[in-house]
Amino acid sequence: MSDINIGLADKSRVGAIEVLSAVLADEYVLYTKTRNFHWNVTGEGFSELHKFFESQYDTIDETIDEVAERIRALGGASAGSLAEFLKAARLKEAPGRKRDGMSMVKELLADHEALARTLRKDVDTTGAKLGDAGTSDFLTGLLEQHEKAAWMLRAYLE
Repeated sequence: MSDINIGLADKSRVGAIEVLSAVLADEYVLYTKTRNFHWNVTGEGFSELHKFFESQYDTIDETIDEVAERIRALGGASAGSLAEFLKAARLKEAPGRKRDGMSMVKELLADHEALARTLRKDVDTTGAKLGDAGTSDFLTGLLEQHEKAAWMLRAYLE
């Protein structure tokens, strides 16, 4: 990694890559959960929730690509297997148990809020501790996306 000369010490880049790898794993778990809910929602509000979940997983899919590319830009290798994502993720999966649409919305809300809290810490870690303003700024943008998604989910519940 020492052949990368972007103004960050190797230790800072490695630290930022570690943070981003956990973010990538969390985003992938959230993507999979949101897609699962899109496929399996039934009952009242089906059509609306089906479309809503699709718009959310489309956004998360773009985010996954951006996080992986940020890892590569810093000289790291992005995880690419489900086993790697599950090992690194701070969010938990939502395996096969049946739930109603409102329970799905509540679970996704909890995950977006959890990611917002985690990303706040990650912004501090990459910015203040590692001196990586670029990654800190990148993560701030993700934080704002998750705050907006949480707001939309919260509004749906009201």
